[in-house]
Amino acid sequence: MRFLFAFALPCALLCAEGIKSGVDRTALDPACPPCQDFWRYANGGWLDKNPIPARFPNWGTFTVLDEANRERMKVILENASTSTAAPGSDERKIGDLYASCMDTASIDALGAKPLDGFFARVDRIQSVQDLAKALAGFQVDAFVGPLVLAGSPDMKNSKDYIAAVAAGGLSLPEREYYFKDDERTAKIRTEFAAHVDRMMRLLGESPGQAAQSAKTVLSFETALAQATLTNVQRRDPYARYHKMDLAAAKELAPLIDWKGMLAMFNLPESTPINVMEPEFVKTVEKQLSAVPLDDWKTWLRWRLVNQAAPLLSKPFEEENFRFRGTVLTGTTEQQPRWRRCVNAVDTQMGDALGRLFVEKHFPPAARQRMDQLVENLRATLRDQLENADWLAPETRKNAVAKLNTFSPKIGYPQRWRDYSKVAINRKSYFANFINAGVNNRRYQMAKIGKPIDRNDWGMTTPTVNAYYNPMFNEIAFPAGILQPPFFDMSADDAANYGAIGAVIGHEMGHGFDDQGSKFDAQGNLKNWWTPEDRKKFEEKAGCVIDQFNTLDVGDGLHHNGKLVVGEAMGDLGGLTLAYKAYHRSLNGKPGPVIDGFTADQRFFLAFAHVWARQHRPEDLRLRLNTDPHPIAQFRADGTLQNMPEFQKAFNCKQGDPMVRPPEKRCKLW
Repeated sequence: MRFLFAFALPCALLCAEGIKSGVDRTALDPACPPCQDFWRYANGGWLDKNPIPARFPNWGTFTVLDEANRERMKVILENASTSTAAPGSDERKIGDLYASCMDTASIDALGAKPLDGFFARVDRIQSVQDLAKALAGFQVDAFVGPLVLAGSPDMKNSKDYIAAVAAGGLSLPEREYYFKDDERTAKIRTEFAAHVDRMMRLLGESPGQAAQSAKTVLSFETALAQATLTNVQRRDPYARYHKMDLAAAKELAPLIDWKGMLAMFNLPESTPINVMEPEFVKTVEKQLSAVPLDDWKTWLRWRLVNQAAPLLSKPFEEENFRFRGTVLTGTTEQQPRWRRCVNAVDTQMGDALGRLFVEKHFPPAARQRMDQLVENLRATLRDQLENADWLAPETRKNAVAKLNTFSPKIGYPQRWRDYSKVAINRKSYFANFINAGVNNRRYQMAKIGKPIDRNDWGMTTPTVNAYYNPMFNEIAFPAGILQPPFFDMSADDAANYGAIGAVIGHEMGHGFDDQGSKFDAQGNLKNWWTPEDRKKFEEKAGCVIDQFNTLDVGDGLHHNGKLVVGEAMGDLGGLTLAYKAYHRSLNGKPGPVIDGFTADQRFFLAFAHVWARQHRPEDLRLRLNTDPHPIAQFRADGTLQNMPEFQKAFNCKQGDPMVRPPEKRCKLW
């Protein structure tokens, strides 16, 4: 057994005073050797003291920060709900939306009545033409149909914002849940049928009718799932790009009301449409004529109550939680009402809430510090690309050009949304939610055919997350994640580079992962690689795929390497980049020893600590089936196993579990 500090310099020789180390010693498990399982060494103490609460499917440092932000939003919304803000103001609207959500007495008194108008639209369907028109109408206020009309930059000409039609209509988490025959998945299908049965009984169907409805729904969705791309196939942007005009769309599927869908959003018939999954659209076309109208109507009633359940009375909400929470994720206790209401406001009026969140919880100095970190990582990645000896000059030039045009978004939008057209009152939560949702829908669809507006974000301001958008070639870091343990203004740089620096590097890395690398500097789907370089890149991606295919997650489970490869590449490339950027920031000087840890040790401890998370068995399986991110433990250990810098910092040797053999070690740049 090797000891962590046997090789460290004495603190008296190199010890920084008055600087926060960024490492919580109580989070560690000193009994676990770091070269055996670094994730456990870095987080064991924290994990032991933080079991998963009954109302969560998993629990970790992400969740703790997310919950802290929820508490902050709760204070804002409770104050807004009792304030004397002017009627029509954003503060008044978010306060009234929150108050209407908290008014469970009024919600429970209504039962399923808020759906009556939607059900009436279903009842009026008497022909295939009526059905097609109804599906077009539901595009505005209910995502219940098998097709979802949206707006998106043209993948091959990102300056244009066009219409896109995506596959939808599945109520289970992913297509394979309809086909896999293992015991766990088969049980979920049985539970799903029972769930549909219970929901339809709540709507007033007899036991016999509800049982038949459940069979109809499962059969209908299984046919849709059969034609849906797998989650791995969807990772290929070329597989999701089929641009056509209205005439071609009508030829592909004549019964679908293409004109009606465009007309719902006042879009001209000349609007280009990216039909993302043509074979799925053909299946929907067949279903329109082959499936009896009564079955379609049963399915639409199910989809409506399924979507609306969280907005309805307690019996609907509890049955929804029983399946979505307990069956799928193992969660045994519903989230408190206030938390669900905070989420609703954040989802429906995110900019109005986000503006107040920023005023209270994100100082300008934090944004300035993030600017510096981002630019240092950009400069470091530029060096890596320029010195990547496996790239041909042409490919290297294109890669650097793409990096140079990265547009960083930090904290919050430059311009906040206008919600003046959203009608909100304190008496009808369902109506408020629908009104805000329709406003959001029309806001997004109104972008089609207009110049690209890069102000809008893909996440709300308090969100604990970050993202890369390949068609905008932008990286974004909401204010919600720019707090400890990810970003601490009072901590030493080593910890910040190991935590938020790795996140920055991760998002930059997405520009060059298996998906992002297919888009050029302008955000267009275009090959900018030489054939030889692309082959070398695929070999590097293949190394990561093989690693995650073979990592033992426990109980004989493994990741699907082809599903998680993009995120795993982002982790490996991002941490490598953050490490080099940290040493670049030192300007040749040694990093300080603080609290008995060298700078490199604190860097890697900070990285591993953000992945302190444990899962319920049901949630673990769900994520392995659906999540393109590796399980948190392996985002830490799997990444670090490839890094000689980590192994040097903790004196790990060949043969230790945290050291991959040289011939299997993955490296990107």
